[in-house]
Amino acid sequence: MDPRQRLEAMREAARLGGGQERIDAQHARGKLTARERIDLLLDPGSFVEFDAFVTHRCHDFGMDKKLIPGDGVVTGHGCVDGRDVFVFSQDFTVFGGSLSEAHAAKICKVLDMAMKVGRPVIGLNDSGGARIQEGVVSLGGYADIFLRNTLASGVIPQISCILGPCAGGAVYSPAITDFIIMSEQSAYMFITGPNVVKTVTHETVSSQELGGTEVHAAKSGVAHFAAATDAEAIAVARELLSYLPLNNMEDPPTRPTRDDPERRDPQLAEIVPAQANKPYDMRAVITRVVDDGRFFEVHARFAANILTGLAHMDGRVVGIVGNQPAVLAGVLDIDASVKAARFVRFCDCFNIPIITFEDVPGFMPGVAQEHGGIIRHGAKLLYAYCEATVPKLTVITRKAYGGAYDVLSSKHIRGDVNLAWPGAEIAVMGPRGAVEIIFKREIEEAGDKRAEVEERLVREYTETFANPFSAAARGYVDDIIEPEETRPRLIRALRLLASKRDSNPPKKHGNIPL
Repeated sequence: MDPRQRLEAMREAARLGGGQERIDAQHARGKLTARERIDLLLDPGSFVEFDAFVTHRCHDFGMDKKLIPGDGVVTGHGCVDGRDVFVFSQDFTVFGGSLSEAHAAKICKVLDMAMKVGRPVIGLNDSGGARIQEGVVSLGGYADIFLRNTLASGVIPQISCILGPCAGGAVYSPAITDFIIMSEQSAYMFITGPNVVKTVTHETVSSQELGGTEVHAAKSGVAHFAAATDAEAIAVARELLSYLPLNNMEDPPTRPTRDDPERRDPQLAEIVPAQANKPYDMRAVITRVVDDGRFFEVHARFAANILTGLAHMDGRVVGIVGNQPAVLAGVLDIDASVKAARFVRFCDCFNIPIITFEDVPGFMPGVAQEHGGIIRHGAKLLYAYCEATVPKLTVITRKAYGGAYDVLSSKHIRGDVNLAWPGAEIAVMGPRGAVEIIFKREIEEAGDKRAEVEERLVREYTETFANPFSAAARGYVDDIIEPEETRPRLIRALRLLASKRDSNPPKKHGNIPL
């Protein structure tokens, strides 16, 4: 056969993967093929493939007669909105997307090259797990990938799209990456499947009940984004990339905006209720402050008592953390602490300033929280804010009580610009709780006038302590501002802090309380 004809035949074989019959079966499940997914992710015509002709090296169990070019994963690089990225896309039509030694080596090559040139990696995962016919060799391939994911962490952005099964050891590569996007249409993740669970624990559960998208987006927190379909998951990945730098030595991309940096919004003053115990939606504050009202929320279904996400201010990318008074009064519990800590650390890795909108009554009390390790998990959030050297801005919209005041980017842990609205309450605890402790004897001795005395003491405590003026007098907040001033004041602060330089003591790494 002519060499050119042979080359074209091999390319056609690689393009077909497991063959048309298996491609049709993939489509019948509502799933796209590995190459169709890459076409959706990358700019048209930009994909450059690596290792299309690689085949596995296994000779056992008749595998030497089943050689398919590409060996179940399509790898290479291309562009997203004109910016270079690397990609690997597992092909379920080839041996169920199972990972072999050669399959793993292809992924490792992509990760190695991405590290050398400082470009993000997007993994499109759809695999039945380790290729059993290769035994420990396939397990070694997973470990090779895990090591590279770990070394790349904080150096280049890593995004995982789960678009099919992801089970056993395969789950740990996505778990190490920065973001996981799951498709509700076809994805599930678990360490051990339903059959093993039934054998060991006698629990009967389906794949979706055990590790489906809703489980990981809302309960476990494994997934940062949930998408209805493969195509939507890939669209989320493209949008996410628009907020991220190519690597940790660069700043995030700026975006033109017509939203006036000096815009004031009088309606901000009407969002927070006068009554301290009434809820409101912190998203209403955030969307009125950021450019064009666009808040790209991360982990939206998990730990809803705290908000995390990305936005633009004056065209510059910022990371936003906000207590959510509409859910559990915005209290910090175990899940909220871990969710926010991970997001803060990601922003710090990739030079993204952090804005914190604070309305927090404290940490969640209770036996379940204490026994679950709220001390250890809450310390993660404290550690993350303390460690972060990017610009850190804080706006206290209402409550800032107890240790939670310290944790949420307070001045004491290197907060750069700390602002408070006039109705802010900054204290060890709420006025009523404080009065019941400080004036316990006086209240008990009041007899029939107990309620009247207690209300008077609460008013006096509120006027003295539950306000921002005491904190401002000590410089713990830089200024008390009207709510409508929030956007221009934050933008001015971000411009000032654009050249900020801060550092931590030299060390191998810290020992975050995992």
